Amino acid sequence: MEYAAFLIDFILHVDRYLEAFVRDYGPWVYALLFLIVFVETGLVVMPFLPGDSLLFVVGALCGVGFMSLPVAMGVLIVAAILGDQCNYAIGRYFGPKVFQWEQSRFFNRRAFLQAHDFYERYGGVTIIVARFMPFVRTFAPFVAGVAEMNRAKFTFFNVVGALIWVLGICTAGYFLGGLPWVKAHLDKIIWAMIFVPGLIVILGAWRARRQAQAATPGPTLTP
Repeated sequence: MEYAAFLIDFILHVDRYLEAFVRDYGPWVYALLFLIVFVETGLVVMPFLPGDSLLFVVGALCGVGFMSLPVAMGVLIVAAILGDQCNYAIGRYFGPKVFQWEQSRFFNRRAFLQAHDFYERYGGVTIIVARFMPFVRTFAPFVAGVAEMNRAKFTFFNVVGALIWVLGICTAGYFLGGLPWVKAHLDKIIWAMIFVPGLIVILGAWRARRQAQAATPGPTLTP
């Protein structure tokens, strides 16, 4: 319970923690940023670490001179790319081993082939959009690996997504983080960055399920 309380407090007040860390440890803050982003994007069991809010706060702290914006962006981009590559490799290596292919009752070859086809067709967009969605950005590269998405294709969209994600949100934090209104309501902004994308995902999944149910033909009556 204490760990959960600390994690929630860290997510909501990541600006204070990072500011204190910079004052106490200086350049080591870049190693901390690399670790947080790499773990959140690279380990499928760590989807709850801050992502969007962390990037925004980093940009804001760079705007007031606590960190170097080019260095922070460079570190975060590398961490985001390597994290997704690691997650993809884990999914690609362990996916078939967990399912044990046809010998396992947990494996559904038709579902696997559908996932593989989806990622080959639309996986690029999925990898990029997932960057801006908490939890989804952690699972998307893992699922891409399990579905055996083409490695070169995944790497290309992984790099593009990381660049858009880090540069976009850090830049927004750099220019907007110092505004009095933003500073006064930063905790609410962080909550919005967590829950709004989550609600979009839930709504999209609910609509997709309804459409799938509507497209499924019901039982026919024979005379």
